[in-house]
Amino acid sequence: MRGRRILLLALVGFISFLSGGWLLQRGTSRAGNIYQQARLFDDVIGYVADYYVDSVAVDELYDMAIDGLLDQLDDPYARFLRREDYEELTESTTGNYGGLGIRIDVRDGWIVIIAPIAGTPAEDAGLETGDQIIEVEGESTFGWKSDQAVSALRGKPGSEVLITVARPGFPEPFEVSVERALIHINAIQLSTILGNDVGYISLVYSSISESLARELEQEVVRLRQQGARSLVLDVRNNPGGLLDAGVDVTDLFLDRGESVVATKGRARGTSESYRAREEQQWPEMPMVVLVNGGTASASEIIAGALQDHDRALIVGTPTFGKGLVQTVFRLGRTEALRLTTARWYTPSGRTIQRPMDRRGLEALAMAQVQGEAGDTAGPDSADVYRTDSGRTVIGGGGIRPDLIVPVDTLTDAEQDFLRALGSKLPLWRDVMTTYALELKAAGTVTDSNFTITAAMRAELLNRLKEREVKVTDAQFGAARDLIDQQFAYEVQRYVFGRESESRRRIADDPQVQKALLLLREARTQNELLTLAQREGTEVSRTP
Repeated sequence: MRGRRILLLALVGFISFLSGGWLLQRGTSRAGNIYQQARLFDDVIGYVADYYVDSVAVDELYDMAIDGLLDQLDDPYARFLRREDYEELTESTTGNYGGLGIRIDVRDGWIVIIAPIAGTPAEDAGLETGDQIIEVEGESTFGWKSDQAVSALRGKPGSEVLITVARPGFPEPFEVSVERALIHINAIQLSTILGNDVGYISLVYSSISESLARELEQEVVRLRQQGARSLVLDVRNNPGGLLDAGVDVTDLFLDRGESVVATKGRARGTSESYRAREEQQWPEMPMVVLVNGGTASASEIIAGALQDHDRALIVGTPTFGKGLVQTVFRLGRTEALRLTTARWYTPSGRTIQRPMDRRGLEALAMAQVQGEAGDTAGPDSADVYRTDSGRTVIGGGGIRPDLIVPVDTLTDAEQDFLRALGSKLPLWRDVMTTYALELKAAGTVTDSNFTITAAMRAELLNRLKEREVKVTDAQFGAARDLIDQQFAYEVQRYVFGRESESRRRIADDPQVQKALLLLREARTQNELLTLAQREGTEVSRTP
């Protein structure tokens, strides 16, 4: 009897071995070892592939399973990167792609060149701001979306693309054959001198790429040679980028050994402390960093470290609060996994990460509302930290500016005008661009300090009515200031160029103007911080 029992147990074990352990799994908990769970998962995939009522390819099932797994992590940044996603990530982190070197947008159904990038095939071929690309390889581009045009114009460096261009002032379209090249997107949108001695560098809507620190250093040196004694670094609406690149940028303005950021994770190698490796080159240069709710990730590292070390005055409205480290794991030649592996903290110990639950998002919205209202008081429940000099900074997520400067808000009449446009808002942009291009072709506007005339306004209104946009004369007239400003930017861009447009926008920008005012009065960084603190106290006491 005993021998039969031993034989039966041996037989069960042998059958279990041959069947991959299925019989043993039936009696084990869900918390079994990873190999058992992997077999269970594979069995589920197999049954769905063989028996599900609708046919689904096995590779699609695995893709669905991967996406579902990552979705269950409640990590908004975790993602399985397929070929197109991985190429897009590579472009954003390196700033390189194969193409012509132009910035484009869609206007009136056509692809319009916003600006050619300096030193690219587009510039060499003579393409200009305002040119319409009406055909690519003989195919009409009317009705194309921006991503469709990007896909058609980009390609392997060395290959050629034939485009047909309609240029304002030219009677007939003409063809241009352009050889694609490796294009580097410079993260610096604008670098110039404002008010005779204030350097201004814009990283607005850029990414913190691996080459940014080198490019930024070159621009600061150039601006210093042109007479800049102070600096405004604009990282508003900068979504961030590489952690190492953010550290490198911060390193330019700190002394060797000073802390930049610390990361804390669960796995080995994810908890690290990053410090400046070199002595800063411009310790005597007062500095303002502009931030807002679109400032996130690596750009928050820069702002937070410079604030904690009293190296820069932070001006604007509270930042987004994205303080999570993503690691990219290569999975073959064209696929990768992006996964959150750590959180990061400023030198004073503040967490940058704002909770992304309902309360966290409400806090972000409230912070922006408070910023627009000019409120400088920190939340009562927020943790308090200290900078190197003992100044108070507020924790709890994101970077709260040293001096909150509200953005201009729309008047009731301007909001009424935009509501009247409603879904026809793209037509309004088309009307402005088309009219601006016609003014360029006719040579009507010759002075970059032009003003919008009553005749121009009347023409804009007539064109809106021709497009059957239901805006009354009263609504249009009441929103005159907004209309003049928006159309002036459009004319400035297409007649005088992108830099001229940027300068006009800067003149209307209350946050940039506040930074300029402070930097004109302060000769040192300490004077700048003291001046801002005094002004912030006065603002908070204003009824």
